[in-house]
Amino acid sequence: MNSYEWIMYAGIAVWAGLGLYIFTLARRQSALSRRIAQMTRLADEEAAER
Repeated sequence: MNSYEWIMYAGIAVWAGLGLYIFTLARRQSALSRRIAQMTRLADEEAAER
C-alpha cells in the first residue's frame, strides 16, 4: 500500500466519523425539541386548568 492509499482511507475514516457525530447531534437535538414541546404543552394545560 502506498502513502496515497493511506491518506485516502484516513480521509474516509474522518468523514465517516464526522458524519456519525453530526447524526448523533441531530438525534439529540430532535429528542430535546420533542421534550421541550411536551413540557410546554403540559405547562399550558396546567395554566388552563387554573
